[in-house]
Amino acid sequence: MGYGAGALNILGFLSLPLLKEKPVKKALVLFFVISIAPIAQAADVEAGKAKVATVCAACHGAAGVSVSDAIPNLAAQRAGYIEAQLKALKDGTRKNPIMNAIAAQLSAEDVANVAAYFASLPGAATGAKSTFLPNVAKTNVTFPEGYKDTFTKYYTMNFPATKQVRYYYANKAAMAAAKAGKPLPDGSVLFAEVYAAKLDADGKPVTGGDGFYVADKPLLYTAMARDAGWGNDIPQMLRNENWNYAIFTLDKKPRPVNQAECLACHKPLDKVSYTFTLKELAAAK
Repeated sequence: MGYGAGALNILGFLSLPLLKEKPVKKALVLFFVISIAPIAQAADVEAGKAKVATVCAACHGAAGVSVSDAIPNLAAQRAGYIEAQLKALKDGTRKNPIMNAIAAQLSAEDVANVAAYFASLPGAATGAKSTFLPNVAKTNVTFPEGYKDTFTKYYTMNFPATKQVRYYYANKAAMAAAKAGKPLPDGSVLFAEVYAAKLDADGKPVTGGDGFYVADKPLLYTAMARDAGWGNDIPQMLRNENWNYAIFTLDKKPRPVNQAECLACHKPLDKVSYTFTLKELAAAK
């Protein structure tokens, strides 16, 4: 291989003639090669464990065993694979709204450390599941009794993937702030009635004259609300200021919910009070 005059032929130092050089010269050459090579930093498993315990554990479990069948176990997964997936989620080449929001907040060091920690764990036993983290499973949101008389119905939305239609309501505090172009304050409550859409003979949702699915069977209620201090126990990577989230059954009982998924999904919406419907709320009559 040819190099111009004065060029440093690094590969030449590793070629066969090197074997005939004196031991001292060989040692000096080896020292030179090592000294110019990039120094790889070992991942910090303990730092990865600490990061997992506060954030990742909410869905993937502190020991890499997930909280539900819809979320993958990461225990004993190869570190290189986890790193590659987190990097793809961080730069957006892999799409997942919840994980995109979390990975975007991880440094390269965090990614390496978390991957190393999960890789160090034994694989999950068949059927094993982790419990929700207490601080994100607990919600302060209660069912807003009498909402139809005191809240404003401000929006309707079709959900084609689940064949649902939802009706959105907001309390006076949220309405007043949105109308004034201000962030939604503590004391705001947004509430939704969730219905299965009426289906036609082909199993497709029936659309009414207003363009929305015709509601059939009521399924549940969802709510997001905020008040002073409600976000204090939530890790910063998940926290939506003081917002909490809840799901209620038709008899108004709270249903267990992993707020981590709600918090992560809403996390990128900090410029619009962490809500997907602020524009519609401000425009409501």
